Amino acid sequence: MSEPRSKAQHRRRRSRTALAVGVPLALTAAGTFTYGTDLGLLGSSGRQASAAAPAWAADAADGFASVNSLGQNGTYGGRGGKTVTVKTLADLEKYATAAEPYVIVVAGTITMNPVGKEIKVKSDKTIVGQGTAGHIVGGGFFLGQGVHNVIIRNLTIRDAYQGIWNDKDHDFDAIQLDGAHHVWIDHNDLRHMADGLIDVRKDSTNVTVSWNKLSDNNKTFGIGWTENVKTDITIHHNWIRETEQRNPSTDNAAHAHLYNNFLEDAPGTAITSAYGNYSRGGTRMVLENSLFRGVKNPVIKDSGAAVVQRGNSFSGTSGRNESGGTAFDPKSYYPYTLDKAADLPAVLKAGAGPRASIGTTAAATKAAAATTLTVAQDGSGQYRTVQAAVNAVPANNPARVVITVKPGTYRELVKVPANKPHVTIQGTGGSRKDTTIVYNNASGTPKPGGGTYGTGGSATVAVEADDFQARNLTISNDFDEKANQNIKDQQAVALRTAADKVFLDGIIVSGDQDTLLLDTASKDRLGRVYVSNSYVIGNVDFIFGRATAVVDKSVITLKKRWNGTSAGYITAPSTAANRKGILIANSTVNGDVSAGSFYLGRPWHAGGDASLDPQTTVRNTNLSSAVKSTPWTDMSGFSWKDDRFAEYGNYGAGAGPASTNRPHLTDAQAANQEVADWLAGWTPSAS
Repeated sequence: MSEPRSKAQHRRRRSRTALAVGVPLALTAAGTFTYGTDLGLLGSSGRQASAAAPAWAADAADGFASVNSLGQNGTYGGRGGKTVTVKTLADLEKYATAAEPYVIVVAGTITMNPVGKEIKVKSDKTIVGQGTAGHIVGGGFFLGQGVHNVIIRNLTIRDAYQGIWNDKDHDFDAIQLDGAHHVWIDHNDLRHMADGLIDVRKDSTNVTVSWNKLSDNNKTFGIGWTENVKTDITIHHNWIRETEQRNPSTDNAAHAHLYNNFLEDAPGTAITSAYGNYSRGGTRMVLENSLFRGVKNPVIKDSGAAVVQRGNSFSGTSGRNESGGTAFDPKSYYPYTLDKAADLPAVLKAGAGPRASIGTTAAATKAAAATTLTVAQDGSGQYRTVQAAVNAVPANNPARVVITVKPGTYRELVKVPANKPHVTIQGTGGSRKDTTIVYNNASGTPKPGGGTYGTGGSATVAVEADDFQARNLTISNDFDEKANQNIKDQQAVALRTAADKVFLDGIIVSGDQDTLLLDTASKDRLGRVYVSNSYVIGNVDFIFGRATAVVDKSVITLKKRWNGTSAGYITAPSTAANRKGILIANSTVNGDVSAGSFYLGRPWHAGGDASLDPQTTVRNTNLSSAVKSTPWTDMSGFSWKDDRFAEYGNYGAGAGPASTNRPHLTDAQAANQEVADWLAGWTPSAS
């Protein structure tokens, strides 16, 4: 991001009451903290707030719903949004159809009115039953074109049946997807509806259906019904019993992975199966370790479809049992673990359907303990470069991988891509200075093959994967501005993050202009970053971006510029409207620069986007004399007074009283701008 060179022709006006943003989460009692002397904060104290959130609200899907595609990196539902409890149809519909993310807990029986009503769920929602009490009666849910990142979990959806067994007049499904993507349907009991229990139609994709009980219905589960071979779907650990057809029927699915499902047609009942798993059209199906008991025509396929069978078990079945063609390797898309087919009756009777406590995902409980990879320049580790270790992390890894880096200076570029979550990069030296990852690209540095890197592309370390951690090391960009005056754009990023749940703990991030870029995967995506017990060093806009970011219990060190002058800006937030921006709390701002030479921040409206609402709050922080008495300033024609900039409880030579040019939060406003409000249900912990 450049310093302002021209004035924009548009401004926005907003009441200053916009400073009071957000609703406080449940907070713990005050605590006292002591930090190492290298931070210069020995004996500091402050109130630490943590949010109480259900453990399951942090769960994310496995299977194809976990795969990064269509601009969505996995399926995590309303995580990061407010948690609300509903007991009425009006409230359920209100929150399920809202634009913003919600975790919606259904705490009783909700009857649809009229019968057959399907609530039109919008993106970024988790809808989950409270224990086994969450029942939806006489209707269900509809996810339309483009709806994405939805979890439907731990519910009983039942009884829209209209008295006609093969009902062709009523389309009263439990869950219907028409053009949706990244959907996780997990631990539900779906039964006795007036059409299908689940329909995945109109090129819906990146769907995982897991640990459900599907029963007492004519049509269980239909997939496809377009000419396009597009849908990617994972169906595992479902107990399908007393259903006649579509168990499932899978039409023109590009990748259909079915494993560890138990299909049961019990003798002596009124319901008789017509067929089990059906691969239709151009479907490519992999069918593994499933159990078919008493089912007629357990596996059938069209002539143009493929079914690859492995490890399945058949008991009392009759009719067609077919396989053939070539399909795909599911493990090239995501990891998974197979149960033995013979164990499925016990496993699914104990584990499928709504649970009193759903706990963590099955994938998480089966995941291996954290894997450790070692990096050492001298060849004493598994890898000589950090990037080589990152490359060795499997795509869509379900468990943490810790990359330990032995002391040394690693001059390389490192990128952790979006499909490699749960990675920790950790120095093993006695000090965070012992292990350094460094490079010297700037925004204007020519790229091999033409063009320049741009600001984001200049980063020494780029993190695009959720749940990333770094600790006990230095990340630096040592681009030499003085020696490269021929390069116009000298922004040089040390660390760029564009992910959620990033924990930077006990590190040094060092550069000059644009040192630490805290971004999100896209403008409409949440990206929370927690920087703790760390140093951030720079001079111009060196903590910037649109993430919801906390710099806590840290030291912000101000540097002179390449020509020896003292002038700069600490933060440049580009926060999206209705998001939280940058919070600096319980920290110290210092450095060998002139008094009154640095601003706390200015509003970065990236690309001249007037819809943005930049925010920086600096609170309970020791400000050196380097901070200007009027600590906020305009940028590129946008006035800081039209955005969200404020202080609270700061002290030191650079602190000052409230004025029109130095707004302070009231006590009431400050109560809504705690660390826990920023983290929104995420409690960072070292791993």
